[in-house]
Amino acid sequence: MPQPVDSLTVPAALRQARGWLWRTLGRTYLRLAGWRIEGTFPQDPKLVTIVAPHTSNWDFPLGVAVVFALELRVSWLGKHSLFATPLKRFFLWLGGIPVDRRASHGVVGACVKAFEAAPALLLALAPEGTRKGVSQWKSGFHAIATGAGVPIFPVAFDYREHVVRLLPLFRPSGNLEQDLPPIQALFRPSHGLRERPGK
Repeated sequence: MPQPVDSLTVPAALRQARGWLWRTLGRTYLRLAGWRIEGTFPQDPKLVTIVAPHTSNWDFPLGVAVVFALELRVSWLGKHSLFATPLKRFFLWLGGIPVDRRASHGVVGACVKAFEAAPALLLALAPEGTRKGVSQWKSGFHAIATGAGVPIFPVAFDYREHVVRLLPLFRPSGNLEQDLPPIQALFRPSHGLRERPGK
């Protein structure tokens, strides 16, 4: 069932109070755009959050609105080119971490170490890795969650119903081939702004 934003309980360690203005902007965006939030927020202090389907640039402002509305302290990986713009400081303030996809930087290992060092961490990733149609998800999110021993928190953006779905936690077994089908099945009822071929 849809939940009023005020009724969602976010763990104190994952909250970042940016002030009433940003909270109000986030909630106003969701209300005026007709979006609601469905589900409950897990109380685990460490989470690998995967957001899908990712089919449009509009996913970013929607995600930012949710972060502001819930006052979330979140980290996320983004293309390095995003940070080579005048918005660099804003993206860093939002928790952005630049990643160069053209080279290997041991991102999974670095993320695992970050989880080990932090008392609380919410790392948000797009498992599809791109807005374009993909036949397979990238496995990094699963490797990070498995290596850090933390649960996966699936969040779906359903543009057909205008619902942000907070889905049940998934605790990885360590076997990607075994875990991936049930994780992807959680997102099947949700529709991106642009449908994937064959959906």
